Amino acid sequence: MTTAHAGTGRTVTSDIPARLDRLPWSRWHWTIVFGLGTVWILDGLEVTVVGNIASRLSEPGSGLPITSGEVTGLAAALYVAGACSGALFWGRLTDKWGRKKLFMITLAVYLGATALTAIAFDTWWFFLFRFLTGFGIGGEYAAINSAIDELIPKEYRGRVDLMINGSFWLGAVGGSLLSIVALDTDIFAANVGWRLTFALGAVLALVILLVRRHVPESPRWLLIHGRDDEAERIVSSIERKVEEENGEPLPRPEGEITIHQRRSVSFLDIGRTVFSDYRRRAILGFSLFIGQAFLYNAITFGFGAILTTFYDVPSGSTGYYFAVIALGNFFGPLLLGKLFDTVGRRVMISGTYLLSGLLLFGTAWLFDQGTLSASTLTACWCAVLFFASAGASSAYLTVSEVFPMETRAMSIAFFYAIGTAAGGISGPLLFADLTGTGKVGDTVLAFQIGATLMCLAGLTAALLAVRAERRSLEDIATPLTAADDQTGSTGRGKEDGAYASGSGSGATGSRTATT
Repeated sequence: MTTAHAGTGRTVTSDIPARLDRLPWSRWHWTIVFGLGTVWILDGLEVTVVGNIASRLSEPGSGLPITSGEVTGLAAALYVAGACSGALFWGRLTDKWGRKKLFMITLAVYLGATALTAIAFDTWWFFLFRFLTGFGIGGEYAAINSAIDELIPKEYRGRVDLMINGSFWLGAVGGSLLSIVALDTDIFAANVGWRLTFALGAVLALVILLVRRHVPESPRWLLIHGRDDEAERIVSSIERKVEEENGEPLPRPEGEITIHQRRSVSFLDIGRTVFSDYRRRAILGFSLFIGQAFLYNAITFGFGAILTTFYDVPSGSTGYYFAVIALGNFFGPLLLGKLFDTVGRRVMISGTYLLSGLLLFGTAWLFDQGTLSASTLTACWCAVLFFASAGASSAYLTVSEVFPMETRAMSIAFFYAIGTAAGGISGPLLFADLTGTGKVGDTVLAFQIGATLMCLAGLTAALLAVRAERRSLEDIATPLTAADDQTGSTGRGKEDGAYASGSGSGATGSRTATT
C-alpha cells in the first residue's frame, strides 16, 4: 500500500478490498455469519411471539390491563415505528462511526428493551419498550448488512446474505412453538409464560453480544475513514488465520483502489448519490421492498383469521400452521441462495418475485373455487413463500451492494424503513379489513393485491437489476472518495458506469456498464 498527501487529506492506494475478496471460505467467515447473522432470528422470534401471545396478554390474570387489539394494533405499530426510526437514526451513525461500534450498541439497545418488556407492569411500559425494541432491531439491519457485505468474499456474498436474512424465519418457527408452550397454563401461570418469552430473547441477545466481540470493524470502512494502518492489521490477521487453516499460501490479490480519505459524508452527498446518480437503482430498491412487504402482509397478516374463519382451525392450533409456513420461508433462501451467485442476480431476483406472484394468483383462484383445505392452503402458502422469501432477502442484498461504500448503511436504512412502514402500517390497515370480513371475495382480493405488486417488482428487476454477482463492491459502485482518475472526472461511479477492471476487484480501469 502506498500513500501520497493531498490538500484535502491523504490519498491512499490499497489492495485491501481485493485481498478480502480473494479469500477462500474459512472458519473465520463462519464466525462472521454466526456473530452478525443471528440477529434476524431474534427479530423473527419477537414479531411472531407478540402476535401469538396477544390472546393471553388480554386475559384476566396476565398482569397487564391490555386488550388483544392493543397488542396486535398499537403495540405492533409502535414496534414498526421504532424499527423505521431506528434504522434511519442508527444507519446514519453506522456510516459515520463504523460498523462494529453500531452493531454492538444496537444489539445492547435491543437486549435492554426486550428484557424490560418482560417485567412490564402497565400498558404504557409495554408500549414504550416495544418501541425501543424495534428501535434497536431497526439499527441492526443497517449495521449488520453493511458489515456482512464488506467482510464476505465476492464469490459468496449473495448466498450468505440471503441465508442470513432468511434466518428470520427460524426465529419465527421458534416463536410459534414457544408461544404454544407459553400459552399452556398447565405449564406456566398466565402472568409468567409471556414474560419468559421476552426474557429468552434477552438471553439469546446476550449470547450473540459475546460472540460479536470477536468480529472486527470493516477494513473497507477503516480504509476510507483514514484508519488504513488498522485496516491493514485486521486484514493481515485474517489472512494468517485462513492460511493456517488451509495449510497453503493465499493467491495473489488482483487490483488496487486509490481513494481520498475523509471522515464523513454529508446528507446532501448521500441524497444526491442515491436519488440522482443512482436513480434507477433507487427505483429498483423501492419496488423490491414494497412488493415483498405487501405480499407478506397479504398472506401472513391474516393467516390465523383465514384458518379459523374458513376452516374452523382452533385459534390455539394456528401456531403449528405458521411454523410450517415459516420453514418454507427459511428453505427458500437456503436452497436458492447459491444460484444468485452463479445464475446471477437479475435472473434470480426477477424470477423469484415473478414466480411467487404467479403462485399467489393461483392460490387465490383455488381459494375462490373452494377446493382448498387448511392443509392444502398452507402447502400453497409454503410454495409461494419459498420463492418470495428468497426474493425478499435479495431486496436487502440489492440495496446493500449497489450503492457506494459511504452511503451503504444509510441506503439500507432508508429502503428498509420504506418497506417496513409499508408492510407494517399500510399493509395491516388494508389487509385486516379484507381478511377480517369473512367473505371469500375479500380475501381473494387481498391475495391478488399482494401478487400484483410482487409481479410488478419482478418486472422492474428484470429491467433494472444490477449484475453484481461475483463482483467487488467497489466494482459495482465506485466509492465517493475514489480518486478522480479512476472514474473519469468526479470520483463517483454512476449507473452508466462504475470503474472496473478485468479482474473485477476494484482496480483502476475503463468505465463499464453495470446495469
